[in-house]
Amino acid sequence: MKVAVFALLAASAPLAQAHYIFNRLIVNGASIGGEYAYTRKNSNSYNPAFTDELMNSNDLRCNKGATAGNTATYTVKAGDKIGFKLFNNEFIEHPGPGFVYISKAPASGVKGYDGSGDWIKVYETALCGSNPGTDNNWCSWQKDRLEWTIQSKIPPGEYLVRVEHIGLHEAHVGKAQFYIECFQLKIEGSGGGTLGPVAKIPGIYTKNDPGIAFNKWNNPKSYVVPGPKVWNGN
Repeated sequence: MKVAVFALLAASAPLAQAHYIFNRLIVNGASIGGEYAYTRKNSNSYNPAFTDELMNSNDLRCNKGATAGNTATYTVKAGDKIGFKLFNNEFIEHPGPGFVYISKAPASGVKGYDGSGDWIKVYETALCGSNPGTDNNWCSWQKDRLEWTIQSKIPPGEYLVRVEHIGLHEAHVGKAQFYIECFQLKIEGSGGGTLGPVAKIPGIYTKNDPGIAFNKWNNPKSYVVPGPKVWNGN
């Protein structure tokens, strides 16, 4: 019995280790604060949320339990390179796309903002190869962070910044894995741009989108990135 239990644990270890959470802020290559210093803390730790749990839920904004509260806000500038790093020096070990969305907080500030306003996709990463069925053809594969360079014309203000990676290895059975965190940033700069296209969350995806209900095991030849278009920076 002990041997059987040990074998089961050993077999499940790689799957558990493949889970991850974006909870460290990197600015221009420097680590800022510790874990969750500027990240709204979710209640499911490094475990994913799944398609049917999120598509029509406000949890799609910042993950389960990640509501407005006492999270601190960090000031950055247009042009800064922002990294959203995984905890514990882990790596992204699931195939799938990555995104950064932003939502400008009202005048009362981002600390109490629930994310019910407009969202804009400002960054996406998907395939760096031609075969979406091969894990290392995804640009984020084996990376320890997603990175976004703040566009120079972004309107200044306080923002809820949503970073997301979607693991597609079980998407063919309706269980795409969503790894989502929200950071609180105050962005300074001269502005001048008009953010768009705008969307609401929930509302950016449906469970039947080809990029969500995706079968990587059926020799796919292409991938359709879900969600709105990326803001063009103007």
